[in-house]
Amino acid sequence: MMQFTENAPPPPLYPTRPWPDFPTSAKSLGSFNNAACMEQLLVHCAHAIETNDATLAQQLLWVLHNIAPPDGDSNQRLTSAFLRALLLRASRSGSSISGPTTPSHPQLPLRLSAISLAGFIDLTPWHRFGFSAANSAIADAADGFPVLHLVDLTTTHCMQIPTLIDVLASRPEGPPFLRLTIPSTPPSTCPPPTLDISLDELGSRLVNFARSRNVGMDFCVVPSTPADGFHSLLEYLGANSNNAGEALVINCHMMLHRIPDESAGGILSPRAAFAKALRSLEPSLAVLVDEEADFTASDVVTRLRAAFNYMWIPFDAVETFLPAGSEQRRKYEAAVCWKIENVIAQEGVQRVERLEPRGRWGQRMRAAGFTGVGFGEEAAT
Repeated sequence: MMQFTENAPPPPLYPTRPWPDFPTSAKSLGSFNNAACMEQLLVHCAHAIETNDATLAQQLLWVLHNIAPPDGDSNQRLTSAFLRALLLRASRSGSSISGPTTPSHPQLPLRLSAISLAGFIDLTPWHRFGFSAANSAIADAADGFPVLHLVDLTTTHCMQIPTLIDVLASRPEGPPFLRLTIPSTPPSTCPPPTLDISLDELGSRLVNFARSRNVGMDFCVVPSTPADGFHSLLEYLGANSNNAGEALVINCHMMLHRIPDESAGGILSPRAAFAKALRSLEPSLAVLVDEEADFTASDVVTRLRAAFNYMWIPFDAVETFLPAGSEQRRKYEAAVCWKIENVIAQEGVQRVERLEPRGRWGQRMRAAGFTGVGFGEEAAT
């Protein structure tokens, strides 16, 4: 195992450098301390690891370790996270390539209280924006129905639901009865953070909150996993969502990208099969909120480029809103590092961070028989 320190000499140089003027000493590293060069170094390093070019990989690892400390600026911390992910990938492949092993984030999993989780979610804009737009569309879909059956496929542990309950409770004609169904997915594949209470306790709190707003509510948990396209959940819904007076709404918030998209032998991919099965349930509405990126490439180099150019957003956000060294910042970045490691170091069903562009999701949903609908005036506002 090779260990590095700030003042350690570089390993023996590979005869062929990745590009002219490649640094050969710590003194010559300054010109490489920018995001574009860091990305290029990571790409070369990933390629060297994939081709098992140990000598070149060690050289690149030394440079990256020296220009990207885990406590540096946002670009340096981002690069440090990718460096750690590449090392994890190398170690899991049985490669002899090694490097610095100091963790760049606190021990996972992160378990937060409901209040702490709310603050965690507020650090980036897409969660709350998605909550607001989706809740308005869900409330419109429930208009005129005595029962709203909401299937909440979300990574945010139902943080959207209290606001929806308030929206339903404010209706002059009275709120519908709310049936809330959620999947229980294996903890090993759930992105951090997690809630510090059980799903039963979560359901009890939501039911009590709804009661305080004069909204009747039922809470149901179905063991199911995105690895197989939520097969168990879809079977449950097929047997329990046939009420004529019920508006069935499927709310998908940052969750569907965890369904694999590989297909074999001409069989529908799990994502396509999920969309088709969902359409067969004839829901009143399906809402899809997700991040706009593409982490679906089969090769790690392409995924690294896409993830590096996307993951700077949360690092930049914490640089702006949270002080350096704060516990909240360390926890938030730990969760982002988990995503980076999953994109880079994992394969197969263990790789759950598989974002894809909005247009591709739209094509898939339309192919399954869905029709796009515009937002109402309240949602647009």
